[in-house]
Amino acid sequence: MMSLTVADIQAPIAAEMDLFEQKFRGLMKSDVMLLDQIMNYIVKRKGKQLRPMFVFLTAGVCGQINESTYRGASLIELLHTATLVHDDVVDDSNYRRGFFSINALWKNKVAVLVGDYLLSRGLLLSVDNGDFELLKIVSTAVRELSEGELLQIEKARRLDITEAVYYEIIRQKTASLIASCCAVGARSAGVNEETVAQAHAFGEKVGIAFQIKDDLFDYGTAEIGKPLGIDIKEKKMTLPLIYALNRAAFLEKRRIINIVKNESENPKKVAEVIAFVKNSGGIDYATEVMNRYVAEAQTLLNQFPDSPYRQSLHQLVQYTIDRSK
Repeated sequence: MMSLTVADIQAPIAAEMDLFEQKFRGLMKSDVMLLDQIMNYIVKRKGKQLRPMFVFLTAGVCGQINESTYRGASLIELLHTATLVHDDVVDDSNYRRGFFSINALWKNKVAVLVGDYLLSRGLLLSVDNGDFELLKIVSTAVRELSEGELLQIEKARRLDITEAVYYEIIRQKTASLIASCCAVGARSAGVNEETVAQAHAFGEKVGIAFQIKDDLFDYGTAEIGKPLGIDIKEKKMTLPLIYALNRAAFLEKRRIINIVKNESENPKKVAEVIAFVKNSGGIDYATEVMNRYVAEAQTLLNQFPDSPYRQSLHQLVQYTIDRSK
């Protein structure tokens, strides 16, 4: 089978995505020249737009795409972009996806204020239109995102996290966002609580699989968006490593943890960790877990009526784990 492109998957919502982009650009306008300049820069460097796709496709699966679907997708993009702008300040990061970060171009103070502006734009968009249900879904996701980040920081110091804690971190940090896209799409189409919860559960499983795929990139050979071993350098505990450490003898475990803690700047030592994970079956195990989450997501999706939207969602799920970057 030919690998699908984002454009193929987008087919049933191509017109909606174009309109969304126009609406979103309109929302990003400001009378303050500096702010307008920065908003233009943010709009220009958009990625694959997987988040709005999840919103529109889920709305299509559940019923009709309408004005509140556009507002819901905009709300997620505004709040998510705000968290990214703030993240880059916190991480002192000069790049994001090959572009300079806001803080690199305009300094930290401006970046923090821009993040605040985006956040308030999102909140007002919902409040002005009475989209309180959508606001509740997305605000909950932002809260979980922050909690997940802080939980990771708290645990990362000790480097002995269990699989259970790992799932909790990625559920909050990554999965909550995709889950909120699906829940917002469903809610905007006017379905009942139960269906919204089902869409949310679907998105959560996709999000967890998505993050495990990201973890696997760290050990891969493919030339991708992030360099090999970057998670190890950043002392991030990923599923392949957690599995391998749990299976290792005491001394070996201590040796590997010591490398991650103290020698992660040394490429030769990082290569040792990668080899250790591969030899312990960490890659195979993580791949198996990822595929299990994908299968569970697809099963949940099949409970919705068949439609071109549903087929695209199936493809989008497959895309998130087949992607090479």
